[in-house]
Amino acid sequence: MGDPVIYDMQHIRNIAIIAHVDHGKTTLVDCLLKQSGTFRANQHESSEVRLMDSMDLEKEKGITIRAKNAAFKYKNYHINIVDTPGHADFGGEVERIMNMIDGVLLVVDSAEGPQAQTRFVLRKALEAGAKPIVVINKIDRDNANPKKVLDQVFELFMSLNATDEQLDFPFIYCSAKEGYAKVELDHVAGTMEPLFDAIVKHIPPPRAKAGEGFQLLVANLDYSDYLGRIAFGKIYEGKIKVGDPAICRHGTGKIAKGKITMLYHFEGMKRIEIQEAHAGDIVGVTGFEEVFIGESITDSEARPALPYIPIDPPTIQMEFAVNDGPLAGKDGKLVTARHIWDRLVKEIRTNVALRIAQTSDPKIFAVSGRGEMQIAILVEQMRREGHEVLVSRPEVLWKKDPATGNALEPIEKLFVEVPSENLGTIMENLSGRKAQITNMNHVGNQVSVEALVPMRGLIGFETDLVNSTKGMGVMSHLFHEYGEDRGEIAARKNGSLVSMDGGEATSYALNMVQERGRLMIEPGDEVYVGMIVGENARENDIPVNPVKEKRLTNMRSQGDGKGIALAPPLKLSLERALEYIDVDEYVEATPKNLRLRKKVLDENQRKRSEKSRAIKYIEA
Repeated sequence: MGDPVIYDMQHIRNIAIIAHVDHGKTTLVDCLLKQSGTFRANQHESSEVRLMDSMDLEKEKGITIRAKNAAFKYKNYHINIVDTPGHADFGGEVERIMNMIDGVLLVVDSAEGPQAQTRFVLRKALEAGAKPIVVINKIDRDNANPKKVLDQVFELFMSLNATDEQLDFPFIYCSAKEGYAKVELDHVAGTMEPLFDAIVKHIPPPRAKAGEGFQLLVANLDYSDYLGRIAFGKIYEGKIKVGDPAICRHGTGKIAKGKITMLYHFEGMKRIEIQEAHAGDIVGVTGFEEVFIGESITDSEARPALPYIPIDPPTIQMEFAVNDGPLAGKDGKLVTARHIWDRLVKEIRTNVALRIAQTSDPKIFAVSGRGEMQIAILVEQMRREGHEVLVSRPEVLWKKDPATGNALEPIEKLFVEVPSENLGTIMENLSGRKAQITNMNHVGNQVSVEALVPMRGLIGFETDLVNSTKGMGVMSHLFHEYGEDRGEIAARKNGSLVSMDGGEATSYALNMVQERGRLMIEPGDEVYVGMIVGENARENDIPVNPVKEKRLTNMRSQGDGKGIALAPPLKLSLERALEYIDVDEYVEATPKNLRLRKKVLDENQRKRSEKSRAIKYIEA
């Protein structure tokens, strides 16, 4: 157990690191933690790459999914630092982080300049009144142009209506990878000290008040099987001691009584148990099983609650169903409804942007979130843990107009940046998705497009964008409003090739099947009735037999399959598969396989259940 950690508020700095995906913010955090000496006592930790990206998926995808806390000491200052997600689907994480901090390090790649997701996160920071320090990173790159990028950052601040004070931002040039920072480009490279000094000098002390009693606003959650929920947040007033009586003011207005059973503080990435903490610090507390993001924990009912932080509502929903296919249980061990439900409950203990609900069918659960990537990440985690699950196409959550009773759909504000040469293709794509263009800005050979798009129209758009621009296009989106129904949006143009038999796929059979469209399987793959084995060249679904074998009429025919040339099959990632499937189809996700199938496997039963556009409403 640690000694009481008491810091004068003037010697605390609370900062977040914000950036576009892959601009180096996580590497920068690692560098700051290492150079501050945080890991001297534990050298093995200092050799790890991307310390802040603790999830395997984060390391693989190169993105930050969950906001994380860390802290380091510099001279006599205690600096709390939060690494924030850059992808728009994790915007719920970003919003509440801004309530904990007083300044941000805006990390921008010195070759690429500010991107769409830079804009997304910076907007949140400026609205929250956070003091920015601009960090022009990767200045060691061959194609770096830090001066030009600095001008672009200034233009970005202007376009986001930054205040005069925010426009007068300090900036630092650095290479997080090489471990140095400098105020001027012609300075000799050394250590990160210029950035440490800038944080201490320019980021204000916490907006908090010393005194007796306490007020804490919950901004993040963790869960321990031993301790229950751990609520993280900033102490806005007073001081907290272990054993203090406490109340939790829920978002519903209800009040729960309890006491502070544990108190945590960060040193590096580690949670350190402490006995006392003071105003301005970011801490973790236990003592309440039912505590949620945005709620206040105070010492008594006499002390008012802090303003509740709303989170953008979920806009899409997917079904998670028990795998009832013929190959169920071959790959995974966690396959029952109970296994799936328990895992979903575990997820929402810490992931507040997701909602779960049971349905009329005990084997199907509804999972709602902000975007398909957010839910796809959860499915991928479950696969790796040994679960098998069927997942439906994302469906948009509507809302009823209280005045008219009309259905209102979520409209997103979309920000897209594409090379000029791809603009025509993207504009045509957006038009088909019922987008309303609100702004367009040409900068060099890049075009920034702002549009209002129904959430329905965004499903699958990111994949189209990446394919159309060869990975050069970037996007982000924010919830804008609920608006009138924008009408039909064309779904997938092609039907499915559906297996009418089960067994092992043969070259002979697939050669005949590929005449109808594009294959998704290879010879030797196990298939079953109702499984999707390819994409039809036409709009309708057609049954095919991928397991048929050539009849042997003489000895020569036994060499069947050797001269057959099959086209490479279409292999879909999980995110792409979820976007691709139709409303009457599932993705079967198991630890070793991703398969596409019809919800109703039997063809005769399937014909009786027609595909239709269903409207689902968000739960109040």
